[in-house]
Order: sequence, then structure tokens, then C-alpha cells
Amino acid sequence: MDSTTQLTALLTGITTPVRTSGTPLHASGPPSSPGPGEITRSGSFVYDRAELTGSLHLRAARVLEDNWTGTSTVPSRGLYPHQWSWDSAFIAIGLRHLSPLRAQTELETLLSAQWGDGRIPHIVFNPSVPLDAYFPSPDFWRSSTAGRAAGAPRTVQTSGIVQPPVHALAVWLVHQADPGLSRARAFLPRMYPRLAAWHRYLLHRRDLGGGGLASVVHPWEQGMDNSPCWDAPLSRVTPAPARSFRRADLDHGAPEDRPTDLDYGRYVRLATDYRDRGYADGGGEFAVEDPAFNALLIASEHALAHIAQELGAAGTARHARAERLTAALVERLWDPVEGMFFCRDVYDGRVGGGADGGESGALGLERGSRSGALGSERRSQNGALGSEQGSRNGAHVPERPSQSSALGSEQRSRSGALGSEQGSRNGAHVPERHSQSSAHASEQRSPNGARGALIPERSVAGLLPLILPALPRDIAATLVRTASGRHFELGGAARLVPSYDLTGEAFDPHRYWRGPAWFNTNWLLERGLRLHGERARADGLRAALLDTAGESGFAEYVDPYTGEACGALGFSWTAALTLDLLHEPSGTDQVVSHPGRGAFDKTHSAKTHDAKTHSAKTHSAKARNACETGAKGGDRG
Repeated sequence: MDSTTQLTALLTGITTPVRTSGTPLHASGPPSSPGPGEITRSGSFVYDRAELTGSLHLRAARVLEDNWTGTSTVPSRGLYPHQWSWDSAFIAIGLRHLSPLRAQTELETLLSAQWGDGRIPHIVFNPSVPLDAYFPSPDFWRSSTAGRAAGAPRTVQTSGIVQPPVHALAVWLVHQADPGLSRARAFLPRMYPRLAAWHRYLLHRRDLGGGGLASVVHPWEQGMDNSPCWDAPLSRVTPAPARSFRRADLDHGAPEDRPTDLDYGRYVRLATDYRDRGYADGGGEFAVEDPAFNALLIASEHALAHIAQELGAAGTARHARAERLTAALVERLWDPVEGMFFCRDVYDGRVGGGADGGESGALGLERGSRSGALGSERRSQNGALGSEQGSRNGAHVPERPSQSSALGSEQRSRSGALGSEQGSRNGAHVPERHSQSSAHASEQRSPNGARGALIPERSVAGLLPLILPALPRDIAATLVRTASGRHFELGGAARLVPSYDLTGEAFDPHRYWRGPAWFNTNWLLERGLRLHGERARADGLRAALLDTAGESGFAEYVDPYTGEACGALGFSWTAALTLDLLHEPSGTDQVVSHPGRGAFDKTHSAKTHDAKTHSAKTHSAKARNACETGAKGGDRG
């Protein structure tokens, strides 16, 4: 029986799987029927009704089945009745343990709604859902008309903003769950060019700060929708009148747990203005470089390198790019005094220091003289940045492209990459009005082009770079200490790591991303801890996640101290990531070290982290040289 049939059988009363080595599956001769606990050819498990009836595994699987639409999985039936971008990536990571075929379908459905400029929209709307069931609805976004110049699809309605780029990591993990099925369906050759186009969009269109990192242009894009990190940049935005929209999220959640009407009016204003600009990037009032968003982009770039290797290319250029992005992340967003990463408000006019002009802390580093060397160097490395960028038609690829076309210029000569990438923009259906002029691109990366000021708010986003394999060891160790300290209480008073500083003035244990603990961020931290050798802490966090997921009814989020359920129950990514933790407790599927890691660490460790002598510019240059040697409710949008 195939994987989807296995899942159906599971949900009619068969229970928890037991992973065993099983009976060897031979290539010749008729296969014998697998017994309980064995793995089928499709990569799924055979279940035995007698084992652990009512188990956590079975309950999680039922959540995913209840939220399945036939082609994708909604986060929850009532509150979120459409397909969300990063939700589907996390859901696929869990689904791969039940049905690799369904996990592949989840991602294929999402990526089929990709825009011509490469962006993957944060919502793909289900046309059978009434317009008044969710706001902002398709008639607000008007993707097929307002997004026409940016290549929005004509046959499906989507939003016009994006969400964190965890997709390549999800695709790689889903492939690993059943490589045979993946190869038979040409899963990676079909996904690779779309993922490459997605990364190109973020690295080129969204480098609004000129320092090499991607910016989010709306709080909903980062995923942590009403985080206190957005309060300062949002304060410059005039809210839309309350009478101009109706919040559908309050039909399903308590007002005290949701964003305020003032914040919501600002979200609507930003989205309206972006839509009315034809979804062109670079002209809005809000642009923030976020450490979690960029860490996920870097992790997915490493995953994309593994996909390229699977398809026959070296993948070294992508690993090198990921390490340069890691150096940029450290240079732009790391604060050695506070011991964590912070968001950067790109459009804050006070370049370099902060509001107080001090010399220490999140607002005190002298970062104003960035010089743009990272940006220009990244674009002159003989194709390391653009090794596969010659095939700009990746966003609109044939259904089954050959491996050679899927890889594009990943396998080509590395010279002249920038000119090749720029010269084939029409292949990605990128309109002239959306492409940056060379003058504007040069201005962004000029000696005074690294813009903005750090935002002095401690968010879980500042811990998530722990998922990066090339993160310098001393920074990783410092992040662990910060996570375990009084602000986040990993392994301490908090049951799960909160979304925001427990000691912060804006902390609220129940109000959406202003304090509650979320399962996806804690799942990422568990992976990061395990990746960097913190096995005991990872085991403790894994146990807390599993206990809390079961006790809360797979809640959307929880009180970080008590585990009290908040938001929607039967939430899909909570169930999916519970399944992943049950199946992968040792983190054996992680994208781990690669050439360049040791060199990066050696370079970084030679530097002092004294706040007054910290030189991000010097660190970045050395790190780049080392890398070359290894060459939701309505508030979700």
C-alpha cells in the first residue's frame, strides 16, 4: 500500500509506528508483506492496532488529516482556512513521516502559485472559502491584477507578500524521507529551479539595506506578526481607518490575545500601499532585516546546495554563498554585548549607532561605516553569487525539466555571473519597472549604503541563527547562554522558550507573538542546540515540546510558563513538528557541516568581542576569505 493509503489506514484506527530495521527490501523477486513496525517501499510505516492506542503520534496524525484539503493542509479549519507558506513547509516536514507523497504534494501545491519574479506568496487562497471567512481576502490583495507586472499567476489568487524561506530545507528533508519516490516523480528537478528563483528574488529584490541581507517589507512576512520588534518602525506608519476593514480574526480569538486595532490598522495600510505600488519592492515605509528570516534563508541555501549535489552539481558555490550570508548576518545583526542577534530598521535614518548614540548594547555598535564591501564583493566572486542565475526562467519551468536545465548555470562556467544574471531577466518574466537600475543598486552598496539602526528588542528571532552550521562557535555558545538566561529561561522557569523577552516591558504571555511560546520556533531551537553539540539541552527542550503539544491539544501557541493553550487548537504545524520530533529525536537529518566551517571558525575566533574594539568590517573580510577556501488570524495577513 502506498504512503497516502497508509495515512488513511492510520486514521481509521491503526496507531503508533515503531521504527525498526525491518526486513530487507530486495530489488528482485516479489516483496513479502511487511509486518508491524517495518518500513514499506514508499517509506511509510506499517501500524499495529494493539500498540499504544490513543498515542501522541496518532493524535497528531489525525490533526493533519482533519486539516487536509486534498492538495494542501490548512493551519486550522476555522481561523486559517487557506494555505500558508511557511506553515506548509513545516507541515511537509512532519508529513514526510506519514506520507512522503502527501508531503511532496503539499510543497508542489504551494510552489505552483509562485510569481514570475520568484516570490512565493504567503497565502494561496482556496476559492471554495467565502470571502468574508478571512481578512485580508483575495479581493483585498487583487493579486492577478495588481500583481500582474510582477508575474502573479492568473489562475489562482494569492497574497502579494511572502513568509520566511524555509522551503528548500523542507524540500530536502522530504526528499530524504523517500529518495526512491522522489526520484521516480522527479521531485527535486521540478522543485530546484523554483527554489533557486525564490532565493534570487530575496537576495536581489529584498537587499534594501545594502548589506547583503534580505529585508521584510511587512510584519506578516517575518511570521512573528505583532512582535515588539516592529513597534518602532510601525510607529511611522499612518494606520488605515478602522471603518475600512473588518477583522475576521476576532471571530475566532479573544481580543486580548490578538494584535490591537491600532497595530492592525498599520498592517492594513502597509499592505494596501504595497498592493497599490504593484507589489514593487523598495518604496514603502517599512523594511527590516530580521535574523530569523535570514537564518532560514541561509539554512535553505545550504539545503539547496545539497539538492544541487543530488542532481549532479558540486553545490560548493551555494555553500560558499551561505557562509558569506552568515558573515553578513554577524556583521549586520550580531551584538556581542547583549549576546544575541537583533533586527535592523533599514529605514531608520540614524545610520550606525542608535537612538541613544551609546557605545554598547543593541543600539551602541558603530556600524555606520559598513562601506558596502560585503555587497559588492558578493557580486564579484566570479559567479559564486550567481552560479545558477543564468537560467532566470526558473520560476516558470516545464513540469518535468531535465536535471541539466534544472540546475541551470550551477554547472556552467563561473565567470561573468552578474552580467549573465542581469542579462536574462526577461526569462523570469521580470518587468522593467520592478528591476533595480544599476545606479540604484550601486547606491545601495556604496560606502554609505549600509543603512539603518538596530532595534533594541529581544525576540526569539535573535536566537534562531543557532540553526546555522557555519555560525562561529563562540557566537553559538553565547546564544546558548543567552537562551538559558533570564530573558528566555531555556531549561529554567519557562516551559518553552518564549517569543519575546520575559523581562521586557512589552511581554505578555498570551498576546500572540509578544510573549507566548510557539512550537515552530522551539523546534528550530531544538535543531540548533543539537547541531552545536548541546545534546542535553536539546533533549530537555524536545521532551517539553512533546509534553506541551499533547497536553495543549496541539495548540497554536502557549503560555511559556504554564503551557496553557492559546489561539487555535488542532494546529497543523504543531502536530507536524510533534511527529518530526517523535521520529527524529537525534536530529540525524540535519544539514550539517561542510567545507569552510573550520576556516570560518578559525578566522572568527582570532577576533575580540570587546564592544569598543569589535570590528565587523574586518571580521567580514576575513570570513569571506575563509569561505572562499570552502568554495495567522487576520494578523497573518
